[in-house]
Amino acid sequence: MLLSRGLTALTLILSLAISLNAEYLYKDDVVSNPNFAEQINAIGTELKAKTGISLYLVMVRDLDQNQSVAEYEKQLALAVGEPSVIMTFIELKQQVDILARPVSLYKHFNKVQILSPNATFIGSVVSSIMFARSYDEAKELIVNRGGTILPILAEKTKGGETVQKYSVAMYNGYSDTADQIAAAHGVTLSSSAGNGSKDFIDILRVVFYGIILYGVGRYVYGRFFRRRKDDNV
Repeated sequence: MLLSRGLTALTLILSLAISLNAEYLYKDDVVSNPNFAEQINAIGTELKAKTGISLYLVMVRDLDQNQSVAEYEKQLALAVGEPSVIMTFIELKQQVDILARPVSLYKHFNKVQILSPNATFIGSVVSSIMFARSYDEAKELIVNRGGTILPILAEKTKGGETVQKYSVAMYNGYSDTADQIAAAHGVTLSSSAGNGSKDFIDILRVVFYGIILYGVGRYVYGRFFRRRKDDNV
C-alpha cells in the first residue's frame, strides 16, 4: 500500500515537473485563452533565459478540501525545483500568493507591494484611515502601495468581463514580478508590459478614489458642519 502511494506521488511530481518546465503558465482553469497563455509564456521564457529564474503562473478554480495555498505551492515547488517563483490565483477563494524558492529570491522582488490592495497613494491613505488599527499599520499600507493584482480583482464585473478581469490582473502582476526580478539582475524584458499599463491603472485609481474622497467630504460637511450651522441659527 505504501509502495503504491509512493509510486503515485512520484508519478504526480514527475508529471508536474514536465508540465511546468514546458509551460510557464503551468495550469489555467480560469481564463483558458491561447493569447493569454502565449503572452505569459513569452515573458517567462525571456526571464528564464536572461536570469536563470523560472516564474510560473498557476490559476485554478479551487483547492482540495482543507488544503491551503501555501501547501499547494510547496507541492509545486518540489516539482519544479530551484530557483523558481510561483504565483498562484485561487478563483473561488479570490486568493493570490507568491512563493519563492530559495527564499533568497524574495530579495529580487517586492511581494508586499505586488500584492498590495492599493494601487495609488490616495488609495493607500483612504485604506489607512478606514482600516488601520495602529500607526504602524497605517504606515505599512501607505509605504507598500502600488499593487498590480488585487486592485484589479476588486473591480465589480459581470459575465464574460469577469474572466477578462482575471486575465488582466494576473498578467499585470506576473509582468510586474518578472520586471522586478529582471531589474534585480540588471536586465530588461522586451516581452513584458512595462510601466504603461500600471500608469493607466494608477490614473483610473486616482479618479476612483477622488470620487470617494469627494463623497466622504460631502458626507462630513452635511453631517457635522451643516448641523452646527443650523444649530447656531
